[in-house]
Amino acid sequence: MKTSASSSDSLGLAVTNRVQRPGTAVPPPALGHRIRPFVVRRNRMRHEPEYESALAFHQNASGRSRLSTCHRRLWIAVSNPAPAADGQPPAARPPRRRQARGERRAQQLLDAAAAVFARNGYAAASTNAIAREAGVSPGTLYQFFPNKEALAVELGRRYNHALQEANSEAFTPANATLPLDGMLDAALDPVIDFCDANPGFEVLLQSTDAPGLVAEEHEAVHTTIVAAVEGMLALRAPDLSRAEIARTTTMSFGIFKAGLQLFMAAGDADREAYRAEIKRALFGYLAPVVGTDAMPPPG
Repeated sequence: MKTSASSSDSLGLAVTNRVQRPGTAVPPPALGHRIRPFVVRRNRMRHEPEYESALAFHQNASGRSRLSTCHRRLWIAVSNPAPAADGQPPAARPPRRRQARGERRAQQLLDAAAAVFARNGYAAASTNAIAREAGVSPGTLYQFFPNKEALAVELGRRYNHALQEANSEAFTPANATLPLDGMLDAALDPVIDFCDANPGFEVLLQSTDAPGLVAEEHEAVHTTIVAAVEGMLALRAPDLSRAEIARTTTMSFGIFKAGLQLFMAAGDADREAYRAEIKRALFGYLAPVVGTDAMPPPG
């Protein structure tokens, strides 16, 4: 099949190579169904077509949908892809290089969004500013994210996942058995480091204009952290009642959050001093409750 440039433009179709693939006819899509223009390219190394979104049919003057000969062949090729030379179906083949490039571009846009959110606040941020920060056009941004809200939701999802991983290493039974100062170092440093490296996350959580899904996902992460901290306190002070453990956990979180706000607002030269102050405040509060010595390993 060969399609000239003029006919391909009139069909909304770009074909760079001949497509001759076996397959059976597929019913045309329903009348009024819209699919974006079809692009077919040939992989130079493997010599097999790669398919992207398709415009599969036209509507004639009588209002009936039909497939032109050109479109029918392409529709059959997409609907019935032949296996590769290695015999693997398309779904079983390794991800293509373009997928890795797309992921890198998406991460670049998310990093730019995080920087703009942290600098300008969520409400004042715009997709144009984010595209400018990433060094791309707004059109490139819209290929990956339809709006600012989508960027915030995906950024929040990644933030919450990373925070969950940091917490799983920090709030552990093994750390609970350390001397109190060592326990605070092991439990607090990963969380403080995460917040220091990702100031845009706190902006999303504090903004009333940010998508609610970000806060909802963070609440689920926070619930797991609370349960882990209560477990650490129970190991160090088994005589405490559940109500006392819950109250001590709530107070510890309050002290930590207040200190973390001061830490984030401080300049780089003062942040380590505020980190030490957070730990000193928590040490003074917890020492009479859970003791300061190391504990025997959990049974």
